[in-house]
Amino acid sequence: MTDTNPKAIYLKDYKEPDYWIKKTELGFDLREDATLVSANLSVIRNENSDDSALLVLHGQCLELVSVSLNGKKLTPEEFSIDDESLTIHSLQQENTLQTVTRIVPQDNTSLEGLYRSQTMYCTQCEAEGFRKITYYLDRPDVMSEFTTKITADKGKYPVLLSNGNLIDSGDLDDGRHFTVWHDPFIKPCYLFALVAGELSCVDDQFTTMSGRDISIKIFVEDKDTDKCAHAIESLKNAMKWDEEVYGREYDLDTFMIVAVDDFNMGAMENKGLNIFNTSCVLAKQETTTDAGFQRVEGVVAHEYFHNWSGNRVTCRDWFQLSLKEGFTVFRDQEFSADMGSRTVKRIDDVEMLRTMQFAEDGGPMAHAVQPASFIEISNFYTLTIYEKGAEIVRMVHTLLGGELFRKGSDLYFETHDGCAVTIDDFIAAMTEVSGRDFTQFMRWYRQAATPELKAEGEYDESAETFSLTFSQSCRPTAECSEKLPNLIPVAMGLLGDAGALPIKLQGEPANIETDDNTQIILDITEAKQTFVFENIKEKPVPSLLRGFSAPVKLQYNYSRDDLMQLMSRDDDGFNRWDSSQKLAIQVIQEVMAALVQEPAPSVDERLIEAYRSVLTDESLDAAMVAQMLSLPGEAFLAEISPVIDVESIHHARNRVERKIAQALRQEFLDAYQRLQSSGEFSIAASEIARRSLKNTALHYLMIGGKSDAIELCQQQFVNATNMTDELMAFTAIVHSSKASISEMKEKSIQSFYDKWQHESLVVNSWLAVQASSPIPGTLAKVNELLDHPAFDMNNPNKVRSVISIFAGRNAINFHRLQGDGYKFLADKVIYLNKTNPQIASRLITPLTRWGRYDDTRKGLMKKQLERIRGQENLSKDVFEVVTKSLSN
Repeated sequence: MTDTNPKAIYLKDYKEPDYWIKKTELGFDLREDATLVSANLSVIRNENSDDSALLVLHGQCLELVSVSLNGKKLTPEEFSIDDESLTIHSLQQENTLQTVTRIVPQDNTSLEGLYRSQTMYCTQCEAEGFRKITYYLDRPDVMSEFTTKITADKGKYPVLLSNGNLIDSGDLDDGRHFTVWHDPFIKPCYLFALVAGELSCVDDQFTTMSGRDISIKIFVEDKDTDKCAHAIESLKNAMKWDEEVYGREYDLDTFMIVAVDDFNMGAMENKGLNIFNTSCVLAKQETTTDAGFQRVEGVVAHEYFHNWSGNRVTCRDWFQLSLKEGFTVFRDQEFSADMGSRTVKRIDDVEMLRTMQFAEDGGPMAHAVQPASFIEISNFYTLTIYEKGAEIVRMVHTLLGGELFRKGSDLYFETHDGCAVTIDDFIAAMTEVSGRDFTQFMRWYRQAATPELKAEGEYDESAETFSLTFSQSCRPTAECSEKLPNLIPVAMGLLGDAGALPIKLQGEPANIETDDNTQIILDITEAKQTFVFENIKEKPVPSLLRGFSAPVKLQYNYSRDDLMQLMSRDDDGFNRWDSSQKLAIQVIQEVMAALVQEPAPSVDERLIEAYRSVLTDESLDAAMVAQMLSLPGEAFLAEISPVIDVESIHHARNRVERKIAQALRQEFLDAYQRLQSSGEFSIAASEIARRSLKNTALHYLMIGGKSDAIELCQQQFVNATNMTDELMAFTAIVHSSKASISEMKEKSIQSFYDKWQHESLVVNSWLAVQASSPIPGTLAKVNELLDHPAFDMNNPNKVRSVISIFAGRNAINFHRLQGDGYKFLADKVIYLNKTNPQIASRLITPLTRWGRYDDTRKGLMKKQLERIRGQENLSKDVFEVVTKSLSN
């Protein structure tokens, strides 16, 4: 780190650059020892800047070979250079700047800029990786027209790709060849991409709504060509959906995707040349789970949708990151909902938000969706930016309705095409088409932490009224100690004994939007607010926050009978699931409290009966049933606990799960057998739902631990024809606590690896299953995995599969009172800080929440954070996270 105390960057300090780069011509001479990068830049002084303004270009890890201005080679007195910039001292209004730099991609372990992944060259430039390629104005508001020439050995690198359209190519005399690519659409340099390697191409075609034929090309290693069909189908579905739902048509002649195994992120939306982590593009029945298929579908759509919400219209600065990411996540969520089960998709998204993003909001790294400052922008590619940002866009959609939201998005795209803009510009478009005042709503973007919404209901039998009083609050955070009330849209209904009740709101104030007579959307705008419903003939049970209409923590004093009524009668699928979770939480917390006094407390039979009712109702969506039968995870139980008691959460949840498994053993066995299929494999929503419920039943059967269940699980593991069934059975075997199957467990681990050792993505699952095992002694197993030939510390997917999984999803082992899990994680962070700071900073997250634990664990976790902070040459990425964590 060049500065031991790196400085924060503030949104309030934003100003336009002194110069623009209108055209960028790049040349890459790829050699085995090093790469020469030539850059020819058309530089124009900003009319708002001073004539004496210097041109300061960003650059890191570059060797400057030469620099010329307007055809004249500059002397050392005419420019200055340091570790992070090249400054040109004297420029005209219009200039041509030429630089040549030397870089060594094969030594670039940060995986930012131009680097080597196995035998191929590839790039990752978002957020600030382009400065590791050449000297440039590496900021998103500098948009340029790019032309790129790539030259390389034809035998080793027959495929040479960059953004835009191919305009020239040819062979050279020395066994080398070249391609020239031109992107007619201006873009910031973070969207630049280059790939060179020996790759196979899988081709297809899409015809747009205006009749243009688009060539689709996915480039992969030859062994992976059979895993591209799903990604292609997903892409074509996304292209069609974006035309129908948003009126957006693809603009280039070709859309290319390249699969890369060494990648810090999931995928990158570089204009016309998307670079994907292999885990987000490769899929086939034998090697990919249903969740993997759905992830590929969602990520392919996400990156494609960025062509408009991110590329054609991009961010003015990185404080606006959620402008493109939050909006695009909302778009990909809606696409996936339309492709499958809308209810189950909403459940999946909210479950992740409440478990992980709420925890982020509650920790030392909490920040606003539009943060006021940052030290390292890579640390702000967070769930807050993406997932909470998407929830904010969803609230805009809820407040305006689909028709007005579409008009607003049309206006936004048409007004700002080819521009770098702000979150305010997006909201301004919504304001213009609707006439709605979003002033208060903007607090969602600028206030950190999760709002808490408390609701209280009171029924007046004589007056036949039901009153709901809402109180909202939000914890103080670094950017703001006293939070102002948010505008919170609460979709709700009222349930009686026979089902939904008609709703009549007293007074019907103008800010109330009614969908029909059984559902209403309340706008909560004040710290405390009461609504009165008339003509209510019986005491109702309120169904609140339907569809999770706002990202808040809702408190309502539901009885267990109330929750059972919502589970069985609510016509909102999300709230049926949410009621099952609330009921399970109440029961688990009751068992947690009882464990203090007795080793084997009872489990409320009402939970078991509610599960029995759901499990045996074959009219319900099987995927939703599987979700309703799944107990809240330990991470979510920790998130809602004032002080996290790791052992109590683990043992109480296990006891409740075991009691359900024992009480409903026959029902689970009947469901498992009923849901078997001998038909062909399909990823249709109905088939995914069937496998989901079948494997939930198998999970409970294995928890019960009977010998016939173990035999069923073993048979499924051996005979499975798809990875969903095989991995589920493998996980159940490996995670089983029964000592009698220890030999089976070891044989299964070895046989799975022997079968799939040549499939890197499947091996990642093999690693993750072992790292997440709740069985005592897993840390020793994790250390063994780090020495296994399948593990590579320089590959982010492998690091995530072992280290992240162990630290983030294996609480009972990671948080052992001896503190060895904390030391283990700190050791890996310290190592990766030197090689890949982005991955290192993301690994720290479990330690950052030290303040939520008991005093012993607090001290142990804090000690390791202090050890990390004491390292020399700490990267900005790690410095920021550790410093904020310790100052909390």
